[in-house]
Amino acid sequence: MGQVAEAERLAAEVLKANRTDVAAATILARALIAQNRGEAAIAPLERVVRRVEDAGVEILLGAALGGAGRRNEAIDLLRRTVARRPPFLPAFQELAGQLAAAGRLDEAVAVIEGAIALAPGVVDLQISFARLLLHRNERARARAILAEARDAAPGHPEILTTLARVLLLDGEYTAAADLYRHLLALRPDDAMLRADFAACLLEMGDREGGEANLRQSMRGRPQMIGRSIYALIQSSHGRFFFRPSAVAKFLNEPG
Repeated sequence: MGQVAEAERLAAEVLKANRTDVAAATILARALIAQNRGEAAIAPLERVVRRVEDAGVEILLGAALGGAGRRNEAIDLLRRTVARRPPFLPAFQELAGQLAAAGRLDEAVAVIEGAIALAPGVVDLQISFARLLLHRNERARARAILAEARDAAPGHPEILTTLARVLLLDGEYTAAADLYRHLLALRPDDAMLRADFAACLLEMGDREGGEANLRQSMRGRPQMIGRSIYALIQSSHGRFFFRPSAVAKFLNEPG
């Protein structure tokens, strides 16, 4: 229900009575992370991990450690988690994400390849694999993996989102725009989807539509300024500005 502060309070009350309650520690950590206070989740999660072997808690602790800048500790913890059997697949994804964030893309790819070897055909792993390949600019290989995943799960929105990104990067703007229209019908408030859709429209020569969608993606989201500027100046049908303040003013003007 989005009442994260109340969830935090209740979970903390439970942990006062039982410091190793896995459910309470998990809820508390998720509530703190949702409030951008992930570092505060480290201590209660560490207390549980010292006493209970639970892969879900370890994943949360890894995320909290990574978010606090303690990435090497997160990676060491998650490597121990993925070594256990039977495998807990989300741990592989979290480890790969931490490695990628540390710039260790080859290791991240190897982790996901190992997970796929253990559990072939799992769509979430295929999506993670394709996204890592995109970071390495291996678009053809990513595209092949996404095509296989799409055959298995035709309407999966994350497959379509990643495929649309590949099409955009490959210059297939009309096909990408069609996918973004479909996705935005499902998630109209997704700012990144809308910014990428705007980039497609700009490349297709629809400057009015592209700029209108950029403004919509910016609405109430100042963190989108970088993505919006990139779309405007990189497009062959975009605009050029001498100062960041000028583009910010342009994007915040009524369409």
